Amino acid sequence: MGVSRETLDGLAGRYGLSAASTLALERLLGALEAEPEAPTSERARADALRTHVADSLSGLAVQALRDAGRTADLGAGAGFPGLVLAAALPDARVDLIESSSRKGAVAGRLAAAATITNATTIAARVEEWGAGPPGAGSYDVVTARALGPLALLAEYAAPLLRPGGVLVAWKGERSEAEERAGASAASLLGMEVGAIVAVTPFAGAHSRHLHVLHKVAPTPPAYPRRPGMARKRPLA
Repeated sequence: MGVSRETLDGLAGRYGLSAASTLALERLLGALEAEPEAPTSERARADALRTHVADSLSGLAVQALRDAGRTADLGAGAGFPGLVLAAALPDARVDLIESSSRKGAVAGRLAAAATITNATTIAARVEEWGAGPPGAGSYDVVTARALGPLALLAEYAAPLLRPGGVLVAWKGERSEAEERAGASAASLLGMEVGAIVAVTPFAGAHSRHLHVLHKVAPTPPAYPRRPGMARKRPLA
């Protein structure tokens, strides 16, 4: 089943994408459908256009992401939202942080097939990449989609962000408990809660939100904790 050019062009118009970016996304969809080891059940073009490409592009509702020179996509998996954002923002550099070498290899193949040259796959645990150069304090924006609760994401992101940088987290229905825990963790990490942006990435989507956290102070030297601790012993 082919992708409707009208549908893809509609997304391009909605987000102000260039013809080159639109073509890269079309190639990405084709490569994902042909990739036998993609770690996602949504590989058919029409499905992936909606659940991966459109959903990833919704992050462009956050101006800081549009303006970022360097972005880290945490737990990138097959490359969403990172590869889509790299295609949409060709002047930005996007690092796909993925601890699974198999998933990282898939993302690398997809990037090559789509000729997305400004995305780099980094095989590392997030905590390890944030422990020192070249990862620590290097990014304008950190993105995370379907990776974990806000408190965990704040702890992962804070060491990676430059002063003034932001975390953009894709979330579904809002949870008062999760948001309260995220704010508590953020306060320990030199971050504060910013906007919560309701988005409708595709027709029929509901309860989709982008949570934005700002880095407003240096991250305490105790962070990042060693790999696995953020999940085992959350800050809040």
